[in-house]
Amino acid sequence: MRDEYLLAALRLAAGADPVPGRVGADARAAFHLRLPGGVVAAPVEVRGPTGARSGGGTPDAPDDDGPGMHRFAVAGLVIDVEAVVADGRLEVAGQVSPAPGPDAGWQAEIRTAHVCKTRDLSENGRFAVGGLPTGWVSVVCHRPGEPPVSTRWLHVRS
Repeated sequence: MRDEYLLAALRLAAGADPVPGRVGADARAAFHLRLPGGVVAAPVEVRGPTGARSGGGTPDAPDDDGPGMHRFAVAGLVIDVEAVVADGRLEVAGQVSPAPGPDAGWQAEIRTAHVCKTRDLSENGRFAVGGLPTGWVSVVCHRPGEPPVSTRWLHVRS
C-alpha cells in the first residue's frame, strides 16, 4: 500500500473535514512499522523476580508495562525482554531461546515509534540496546530463512 492510498482512505473516513497533518504523519509512521509476513509471539507469564535491573514494575498493567521482565513465545522460540529507564532514556536487554549458536546470522531489531536499532545476537542469544526514547517498544527476532518473530508493543516510561 502506498502512502497516497493511506492518506486518501483517511480523508474518506474523515468525511468533509480535512485530516490534520499530524494524523496523516502518525498514520504513515505506524504503517511503516508493520511487519509483513511476521509472526507475533504471545506474552507468557514470568514467575519470580521481575528482572535484575528493574524497579519491580508491574508487567500486567494495561496502561503502562513499566520496567521489568517480559517473556514472549511462539513455535519453540522464546524472547525475553527487560526494559528499564535510566537517565530518562530507555535501555532494552534480552535473550532469544533457543540460542542461535555461532555465525547463525540471527538479529534482534529493537523498535520504537521513532528509532529502530538492530543488534546481532550473541552465541547465547543475548542482545542489548540503550539510549532509546521512552514510550512504546517492540523486539523483532530475524532468523535467515524464517519469518520474523516480534513481541507485542510494550509501553515503558519512567
